[in-house]
Amino acid sequence: MLLKGYRKEIFRAECNPSFESVHCFAHLDEDVSEVLPYLNTELGGDHFVKDPPSVTFRIHGRLITVHARKIAINALKDEAEADKILTWLKSQINDAWEHRSEIEPCFENTPKPKLIEILKLLPKTNCRECGQPTCMVFSALAVEGGKGADDCPPLKEENRGKLREYLGSFKLDYWD
Repeated sequence: MLLKGYRKEIFRAECNPSFESVHCFAHLDEDVSEVLPYLNTELGGDHFVKDPPSVTFRIHGRLITVHARKIAINALKDEAEADKILTWLKSQINDAWEHRSEIEPCFENTPKPKLIEILKLLPKTNCRECGQPTCMVFSALAVEGGKGADDCPPLKEENRGKLREYLGSFKLDYWD
């Protein structure tokens, strides 16, 4: 086990304290810099930095950056959501470390789905049956792994299969 513990800090943005979302820093008890390229491979990081080492993930509308001794998460509903994500991420870090001999480390940014490719498959009716105001918003959430083929009720079966296949080629299955 690489990461044994951390100290959590929950706060509101100083620039706009009226925002309802909160942010979280997890100050890590151990240095996790060596696992970052493996974590990048396993979770498909949006942005990898070699020096100083960090990897950033854009997951379900949140930015999560893992540094050597700190994790930063933005736009959280509450502390419970921070706990859920930190528990998941600690597990991912330790699993990647445990299986690092089986993982090809990635020191580059990994490819993500393209919003326009998702939008092409959607009905583009802006019907709101998915709970989003437009098909464009749905597509943006799908890019982050927040929506999938089964979340669009009016999607034709042929396009549902194509969307499932397209999204399946990316690492988008996170803690939910």
